[in-house]
Amino acid sequence: MVDTRLSRRAALMGAGAVAAWASSPARALLMQADATIRMGVVPAPVDALIARMTLEEKAGQLTLNAAAWGGGVATALNPPSTGPSFEGQVADAVAGKLTGVFNGNGAVMAERMQRAVMQGSRLKIPLIFAADVIHGHRTIFPVPVAEAASFDPDLAMRTARVAASEAAGAGIDWTFFPMVDIARDQRWGRTMEGAGEDVRLGELFAAARVRGFQGRDLKADDAMMACIKHFAAYGAAESGLDYNVVDLSERTLREVYLPPYKAGFDAGAMSAMASFNEIAGIPATGNPWLMKTVLRDEWRFPGIVVSDYTGDEEMIAAGFAEDGRDAARIAFMAGVDMSMQSNLYMLHLPGLVREGLVPQATLDASVRRVLAVKHMLGLFDDPFRRIDVKREKARSRTRANLALSREAARRSIVLLKNDGGLLPLPTSGKRIALIGPFASGQHDLNGPWVVYGDNANAVDLATGIRGALKDQNALTVVAGCDVEKPIPGGIEAAVAAARAADIVLLAIGENEGMSGEAQSRTEIVVPAPQQALAEAVAATGKPVVIVLKNGRALALTGVVRDAPAILVTWFLGSESGNATADILFGTASPSGRLPMSFPFESGQEPYHYDHKATGRPAQALSDTYKAKYRTALNAALYPFGHGLTYGTIGYSALSLPPTMAWNGVIEIAATVTNTGARTAEETVQLYIRDRVATITRPVREMKAFRKVRLAPGAGETVRFTLKRSDLEFIGVDMKPTVEAGEFDVWIAPSAQAEGVTGRFVLAAG
Repeated sequence: MVDTRLSRRAALMGAGAVAAWASSPARALLMQADATIRMGVVPAPVDALIARMTLEEKAGQLTLNAAAWGGGVATALNPPSTGPSFEGQVADAVAGKLTGVFNGNGAVMAERMQRAVMQGSRLKIPLIFAADVIHGHRTIFPVPVAEAASFDPDLAMRTARVAASEAAGAGIDWTFFPMVDIARDQRWGRTMEGAGEDVRLGELFAAARVRGFQGRDLKADDAMMACIKHFAAYGAAESGLDYNVVDLSERTLREVYLPPYKAGFDAGAMSAMASFNEIAGIPATGNPWLMKTVLRDEWRFPGIVVSDYTGDEEMIAAGFAEDGRDAARIAFMAGVDMSMQSNLYMLHLPGLVREGLVPQATLDASVRRVLAVKHMLGLFDDPFRRIDVKREKARSRTRANLALSREAARRSIVLLKNDGGLLPLPTSGKRIALIGPFASGQHDLNGPWVVYGDNANAVDLATGIRGALKDQNALTVVAGCDVEKPIPGGIEAAVAAARAADIVLLAIGENEGMSGEAQSRTEIVVPAPQQALAEAVAATGKPVVIVLKNGRALALTGVVRDAPAILVTWFLGSESGNATADILFGTASPSGRLPMSFPFESGQEPYHYDHKATGRPAQALSDTYKAKYRTALNAALYPFGHGLTYGTIGYSALSLPPTMAWNGVIEIAATVTNTGARTAEETVQLYIRDRVATITRPVREMKAFRKVRLAPGAGETVRFTLKRSDLEFIGVDMKPTVEAGEFDVWIAPSAQAEGVTGRFVLAAG
């Protein structure tokens, strides 16, 4: 059993470790390094340190394993594997066999490991501590795709800043986030980790999250290194099946999937993670075109590339490598600097170098990059800079952090439908029946991919609603059914509660285990027992508000689709119940917009708004021999960008010049007015379509958006500026190009709404 207490003796030994480090050869050599690393220039003292290392110590710097003393639910989030005890792992670290560990148990664990290395290792190179800090550390924020629904990258930067402060306070130097994979197939469970289906939104959120985690100075004790993942195109897995193959054109890769990665690297991210998938038959972990040609040569990326969890080893099962030794060689020579969890680099790289199958210069280059990022994180200045038990507690779940969680959750909620102005609800005078498996209880609140948070500390829906009501006795709570199975007598109890109420809130959808990694679904619908519950409750004739819990877009059917009011509330984190109550009762007006399209039917997936017209576009379901399904158009039930407010928003007065000069810009404007009785925040979106091009273009592409807050009766002229580079696409030669011609323009509230529309011509150069 691991002793989690930090004794006075341990603290004194930690001080001794700092003193030992201060006089170590590694510190003396690397104190001369500076910010030129970010430009890909590594100072000479780094090479002097590398020259003193054995091949085994070099391989150790390229080996990252899960912490033997795991934190929170970390052990349940990754495939099980055998490994050393904590004491054995510490011994490996001291022997130079590890560069660091991930998903460990906080500052106490980190202090013990770092102290042992600083006191006992030959070169005293600091360990790096990493973790999956995906949407919060102790304070949990909405799942990333929910936060993307805010259409507010600044919000994402602020939540990442708090997550970094909390996690760095717990001794964590490096987060495996942001995930920037474009997700166009909602069957894929990892949709919840990204920013949805749109390229522009993906770029903006990738950059914002990197800036939030890394802050202004990576050496700061509240900053962490960000990791752009999964490189590349993991979100394009065939059939939405996790870990599946990807087969797409280079044009689609460059035009749709690569831009958010590039945006994250341009924002300063110093690490990348290779994806599990293959592209065109070559696993990403063994793909030199991705890791070298694109990432290093074209984008000039100076940071480190780490495999995903046993990603190198998995090339054996994929039929791309013969054995572990072959997998290590392939991955390393493809450009993957660091091996996660398989231990293949530690086992095989020294021998591969000795046999001449891996050049020592290539090995040294990867070690140089690893040492460089450790320096950038300030670990060579002070290996304990983020390890502080008191600071860990002081930074966690502060009042300010929880307030931001509530704000982020409010801004993530999307109002899909509100017939007759059913919402917001009054806080008194109405009897409310809260029904469904997510009505109450400390479960399924934080969402998937939370290592250190605890649902027991999150606010459930019933608690949030009771806090908003003037008379708590006006609320009746009934489960009705479980998530995927009925409860004996559950529907009868729910129907009775509905009949006794004036309004029904139906809390249904997915639980945490139905979204996230390894949670692909063939039918993205509300589970059958919940659908049956909804049908029975709706039959009472009482007005129903659907409160959806979900980590992906869903295909809504029956009374769920037809309910007068529908809220998408995702997995909202620590302040779930309070934030949802804020929207339900009008303390705040809904302002979220869908970052992905909700299809009519599951069978439409993969679906995305910026699809091609084809040569036979359908205008109506009755059209024959057109691009449509027998039961649905090639369109969405609720499209990307859709979301209502408690105001009534109108678009008018488009201002659009007829021509854009080849080297010029144009300003496009429209008037947006709130004719409702409540203040509202509208997300005004700009879309274009290139009508004729040498490469067929999508029916619409979002180029920009602006959020405007409008008082009742107020209007505002919203302006956008388009330049020629905004019209680029990947041409025949796989290079960005622009062609003169006609362009359609929409300023609209969603990707399918008309808003106001016009056309301009890009003049020839």
